[in-house]
Amino acid sequence: MKRVMVFGGSGSGKSTLARNIGAITGLPVVHIDPMYWKPGWVPRSKEETRALVLAATACEAWIFDGNHHSTFEARIARADHVIWLDLPTWLRMWRVLARSWRYRGRTRPDMGANCPERFSASFIFYWVGGYYWRSRPKDVTLMRNLPLHVSAVHLKSRAQVAAYLERLNKKSAKA
Repeated sequence: MKRVMVFGGSGSGKSTLARNIGAITGLPVVHIDPMYWKPGWVPRSKEETRALVLAATACEAWIFDGNHHSTFEARIARADHVIWLDLPTWLRMWRVLARSWRYRGRTRPDMGANCPERFSASFIFYWVGGYYWRSRPKDVTLMRNLPLHVSAVHLKSRAQVAAYLERLNKKSAKA
């Protein structure tokens, strides 16, 4: 496991899982949000974001945290392991609300510079609530069509995420 892609709906725990895997394996963690957002929540052009993503995926090892479906194909081509976090909407909504409160007015560690956390009802309803009909079908298709060289894990609960990390910890300790 040298190149790991972590994806799923907003609030599913992608960044946290990526950091935990990085701590266990020593692999570098790459967050996609700073590749999409310039300081002050200014979006980069699609071309600039794609160039940043492609440069990161060209590296020998990584844990890539984030969705950005338009670059899935390029990342999958280099990945050897994917993790789909497919947690319930209620849990993801709760996590986004808690994250908004915890980091209010401050930039999260996985975000670009000067992108302070803010509460956004439209984000919660559009991205978190709308995941199941907007983005989840793309994730299902991705998982069904993975290249043969890619191993995959589909995690649907907090317990499954914890068990995955425990197995990875044990495997890493034996190595």
